[in-house]
Amino acid sequence: GFVEEKYADIEFLGANNDTRVLQPGQLFIVLQGARDGHDFISAAIEKGAAAVLCSRKVGDYPAIIVEDPRIALGIIAREELKRIGPKVVAVTGSVGKSTTKEMIACVLSGIYRVGKTPVNHNNDIGMPMAVLSMPEDTEVAVLEMGMNHFREIAYLSEIAKPDVGVIINVGTMHIEYLGSREGIRKAKMEIVEGMSPEGQLLLNGDNDLLRNLEEVPTQPITYFGSDEGCAVWAKDVHQEPGLLSFTVTAGEKVFPVEMALEGAHFVSDALAAIAVGLKMGVSVERIQAALAGFQNMAGRQEIFEKNGFTIIKDCYNAGPESMAAALNVLSGRKGRKIAVLGDMLELGDCAPAEHEKLGKLAAEKADLIFAYGPNAKYVAGGSNGKALTFEDHAVLASALKDAALPGDVILFKGSRGMHMEVVLEAFMRKINKSEE
Repeated sequence: GFVEEKYADIEFLGANNDTRVLQPGQLFIVLQGARDGHDFISAAIEKGAAAVLCSRKVGDYPAIIVEDPRIALGIIAREELKRIGPKVVAVTGSVGKSTTKEMIACVLSGIYRVGKTPVNHNNDIGMPMAVLSMPEDTEVAVLEMGMNHFREIAYLSEIAKPDVGVIINVGTMHIEYLGSREGIRKAKMEIVEGMSPEGQLLLNGDNDLLRNLEEVPTQPITYFGSDEGCAVWAKDVHQEPGLLSFTVTAGEKVFPVEMALEGAHFVSDALAAIAVGLKMGVSVERIQAALAGFQNMAGRQEIFEKNGFTIIKDCYNAGPESMAAALNVLSGRKGRKIAVLGDMLELGDCAPAEHEKLGKLAAEKADLIFAYGPNAKYVAGGSNGKALTFEDHAVLASALKDAALPGDVILFKGSRGMHMEVVLEAFMRKINKSEE
């Protein structure tokens, strides 16, 4: 790319491709979306953008002009990581990436200055943008890597050059683009492509496909999981409302862990964080304290009481694995159980069968099922007559209000695009009104 002489000394901290949330001093990245990003340059300059990364000049302002801003963004991020020089921990997997990334950052922040990718910054644009916002003194960068196509993780790995790569599972999310679970594994294993042979690979030993790798990478592998064959493993998992406890064994070290979370699925996320912490010299005491104080992110499984109802809000996303985990949390609660379930997206041809399976599982775990979306009929088909189907948020919320009784436990869960939080909000308004 080239920069005009008079602008050669401009500095920026952070980058953004959205003028609505652009902060003064950031680099504005021009991308080809539904609209041409060049149309937004004047707005970006008005908002205080320090410079613009674009593919053609449309005025006089500090600009880096390149052939492909997306690729250039990746290169700038790679060079910035090299310059700052933090240790890099990269996290990928089908489900639970964000929670695991947050737990790892939580465990490491006791002794390192940690930078991490913010919510949803896990793709080819978001991750490099997050890197460019990390302060100079960052000692460890914890980066979440997402994908729904081949070569996406490879691209991110070449930018990040991870010292530690963590794969928390291989599920069925995005199977419509990757063909099979083996395809999904292959895409996740691309994480090693930017790693040096000395890098450390941490894999979930409870995952059939990760425990039995077809091609073994050059990096040493550490397994975490629930049996003695794993280097870091958990036993005596015990769940009470609001408290998850288990015992961890890692070589000579054996220690208890307590967390303010509900759901056995959080154990493997925590084990990944514990394994990273131990590899990076964090003491057992610090790990225990960090996990005891860990708070899960907003929108990802919040449990609260309202007007006599217990609400489990889990509207952030959904695939077969996370649905099963959420239904287990529901079934572990006392009281009549209602599952309000939106469709799981990106399952391609597997969608009918997976939704039917969901209906069958929901029928075992819940007393009433409210299914929403184009696949609701398959959920109902698998539910042995337990599920009602809906095509409209407001109609569902009304039906739920009529059916629900104080003392009930209600789970709200669905893929991001199903906007199950809209149903929850409408239901909350209705129960508040009836109180008045």
